[in-house]
Amino acid sequence: MATEAAGVAKPLTPTEYIAEHLQNLNTLGGKQESIVDFTVVNLDTVFWSLMMGLIVVGFLLLAARRVTAGVPGRFQALIEMLVEMVETQSKSIVHGDRTFIAPLALFVFCWIVLLNTLDLVPVDWVHGVNGFLGLFHMHVPHHKLVPTTDLNGTLGLSMSVLVLMIFYSFKAKGAGGFVHELLSAPFGAKWYLAPFNLVLNIIEFIAKAVSLGMRLFGNMYAGELVFLLIALLGGIWHFGVDLSFLGFVGHVIAGSAWAIFHILVILLQAFIFMMLTLVYIGQAHSHH
Repeated sequence: MATEAAGVAKPLTPTEYIAEHLQNLNTLGGKQESIVDFTVVNLDTVFWSLMMGLIVVGFLLLAARRVTAGVPGRFQALIEMLVEMVETQSKSIVHGDRTFIAPLALFVFCWIVLLNTLDLVPVDWVHGVNGFLGLFHMHVPHHKLVPTTDLNGTLGLSMSVLVLMIFYSFKAKGAGGFVHELLSAPFGAKWYLAPFNLVLNIIEFIAKAVSLGMRLFGNMYAGELVFLLIALLGGIWHFGVDLSFLGFVGHVIAGSAWAIFHILVILLQAFIFMMLTLVYIGQAHSHH
């Protein structure tokens, strides 16, 4: 928990420690100043999102190849349980062609579970990595491990759901039917109400996408902050207080308890995101 300036290690304050761990490794090479800047790419978010996505694809392909008609093993039983759960939910929510929707929901659930699970990696892991990389004269300045604690990552996921909502609205209702719905619901098919209907429908689509991403981000970001506060308790002697027992209690016991509880948050947030994705796609199939 220190920075290096002119070759001299300088201890971080608690505020600086938290800010250091919440900064992304981006194409700027430093802190992003503006709230919205589409020229900046958070490299760590992109890397870990792609990595976890590839792992999920490999995981599901392996399950498909190893499936047997006999008594399933533990791995096959787990996959069958997940598939049955997603299929049941998709049948009850989406009334239409589910050829690609159920597999999509399964992938979304597994992907977000893995993205969220990265939150269980110790917050100071990057210092250990830099200690190893230092042998090769390499250094990682910043690295935010959990993509779902990056608003860019979660809004990217939710905007993808928005695209699917619009796509399935066109597919299920046709271009004419979808446009007619935008102009006639919810106030009625009167020509003078068409502008108000259109504005409200646009706001509804945007609100669904933004709230979907913000919900996942808010819960995972809060969990990451708690892990950082627990890490501060564990390293309390670095901030001028020599209380080793309090550090042990705060770091090991509190950290382990929160990690166990956080497993429920990880699974619950992935399930909620999957269910809302199905609900929004199901609404795209319904006719007003």
